[in-house]
Amino acid sequence: MSNYKKLVFSGVQPTGNLHLGNFLGALKKFVSLQKEMNCIYCVVDLHAITIFQDPKKLKENVLETTAGFLATGLDPNKSIIFNQSSVSGHAELAWILNCVSRLGWLNRMTQFKDKAGSDKEKASVGLYVYPNLMAADILLYKATHVPVGADQKQHLELCRDIAQKFNNDFKAEDFFPLPEPLIQKNISRVMSLRDGTKKMSKSEESDFSRINLKDNADDIIKKIKKAKTDTLPIPDNEADLKKRSEALNLLNIYGDLTNTSLTEVLKEMKGKEFSFFKKKLSDVVVEVVCPVGENMKKLMKEKSHLDAILQKGKEKASNIAEENLKKIRSIVGLI
Repeated sequence: MSNYKKLVFSGVQPTGNLHLGNFLGALKKFVSLQKEMNCIYCVVDLHAITIFQDPKKLKENVLETTAGFLATGLDPNKSIIFNQSSVSGHAELAWILNCVSRLGWLNRMTQFKDKAGSDKEKASVGLYVYPNLMAADILLYKATHVPVGADQKQHLELCRDIAQKFNNDFKAEDFFPLPEPLIQKNISRVMSLRDGTKKMSKSEESDFSRINLKDNADDIIKKIKKAKTDTLPIPDNEADLKKRSEALNLLNIYGDLTNTSLTEVLKEMKGKEFSFFKKKLSDVVVEVVCPVGENMKKLMKEKSHLDAILQKGKEKASNIAEENLKKIRSIVGLI
């Protein structure tokens, strides 16, 4: 990895309703990474259309996701911010990598099975080869590091396999780096407020299952008040939370937002009832989330500004992508 310039790549799907899980699981990390490394952050609209999207809504969601990037602290002067479909190299490299990747590898991808549901015959081909496009997103820029959650780790392993096979097949030793995962330490997976065994998701039917970044203070307080817990007080050790997934989720959220370990949270809150704790949690969530939501709403009134940022990012990304694609075409034998 020492022969490559350190570069971070990550993307967020523009599916609307950015929520607390997106903030803690991705956006907060993005902001800290831009202080340490060169970063490319992409609104991955080509990934979004693996499942049918309303065209007008998709365009709006691209801008809203961009607003979310900026509202949480991403700086377009420090990081490259653009939407995936504006750089055609993503699709071109994805096709080349489709011809390198193996069916057996894709058959092992668990996310396809989860997203396709019980009737896999009706799923789009795009959803099936989605991991190859993800690999193309990363390798197009020769990114060396990718922030990933537990559910994306398998896709990054596939990306590394594809990069290695490309290098071997075309005797292009070390052309593509083998990207390293950046796994957030001390950050817990944010779960649904209604079911502590399910990930917080914008696709869940009940809006009370998540804290949206655009929720106002009253909405946040109401959702946390109604969040599922149990009748037991907060324990003084982690072992007693093993079968209390909803309780654990709320305590983890509090810890992640206050940069406090679960052990320290339990030390502070032991013996307290959840009615007391939920008020404390509400105060913290309102303090962190509401300014982000207000910034997003302001930015969405300045769509020409968002368009300009995406255009500037597209130009920067295209320059890197085209330089790498020229070499890739030559290696593969394309004119």
